[in-house]
Amino acid sequence: MTKWFHSGRRRDLCALLYEHGELRAQSLKSRLESHYDERIDPGSFYGTLSALVEAGHLRRRTEGIADVYALTEAGEAALLDHYAWLGERIAGGDSEGTGGGGDRPEREAERGGLDLKD
Repeated sequence: MTKWFHSGRRRDLCALLYEHGELRAQSLKSRLESHYDERIDPGSFYGTLSALVEAGHLRRRTEGIADVYALTEAGEAALLDHYAWLGERIAGGDSEGTGGGGDRPEREAERGGLDLKD
């Protein structure tokens, strides 16, 4: 996995853009704040957008006074790769035993059930 997904915010921004196609920066910020149920520092938020643009995962265009963002092909591919990787972890992994959690019931029993808070 590339470094661009070391941040949940980056992942979540890309997921929103995958869902909606294009969004204005303020709309992206509002949607994330609603999802997280907390205010996001504007400087940090716009820094995240800039980092994704510089990495080639988002494209930015200006519409009037607003910046509008969309995923690039590279950003979409990285998001879908991450989604597949995450799905393998959650669904129980692959048949090759290369990291998929095939022993999930045993691990759940050891922990006293599935608890994702940690």
